[in-house]
Amino acid sequence: MAELLRVENIESSYGASQVLFGLSLEVGTGEVVTLLGRNGMGKTTTIRSIMGLLHPHGGEIYLKGQAIQGEPSFKVAQAGLGLVPEGRQIFPNLSVWENLVATAANRSQLPDAWTVEKIFDLFPALAERQTNAGNQLSGGEQQMLAVSRALMTNPDLLILDEATEGLAPLIRDDIWRVLEQLKAAGQSILVIDKNVDALTRIADRHYIIEKGKVVWSGSSDELKQDEELQHRYLGV
Repeated sequence: MAELLRVENIESSYGASQVLFGLSLEVGTGEVVTLLGRNGMGKTTTIRSIMGLLHPHGGEIYLKGQAIQGEPSFKVAQAGLGLVPEGRQIFPNLSVWENLVATAANRSQLPDAWTVEKIFDLFPALAERQTNAGNQLSGGEQQMLAVSRALMTNPDLLILDEATEGLAPLIRDDIWRVLEQLKAAGQSILVIDKNVDALTRIADRHYIIEKGKVVWSGSSDELKQDEELQHRYLGV
């Protein structure tokens, strides 16, 4: 499997408070990988560091073999990363359709690129609400829109920070269904979520983070079989 994203020994801080301590991970082309861990352990900081929203003061980050650490976030996005941020952060005053086309791009000239029509096939609920403003949508519809907006950039790697947090069970199931479809189509995905059952069904590999360091990595089968590991690092 070809390497897509490689994070090597990054160290990141907020002011004098260091959060990441030599964290490393990899995502291969067509692979679904998760970041797991309790709240406050550095998962979102890892995503922010990868996306250029926070610049690490140590280590290196490579996308398709090219160093991207230190680059501004818009250049990181243009390089092929699509982020579904925690809290959705859709454009509240733009319609669903406008949210989708506002940042749409096909920089790799893909023949089967994402279009608004394809998005509406993926999420029929958005088709019904396409003229509604972002702030008129339910939380679940906003999450669908956030995923769709990222897909419209035709990213090499789709990153989801808290993919289903705060969503109703039926909406969660819809998000997992879509991620399974994307994986089947070959989309590379890096995802943060707390639903271990769903993640072990969908993902190829997992990284567990504790206090800014990777303390375990392995396959879905290995994670499912190790209940003591889950209790130690993921239990409430």
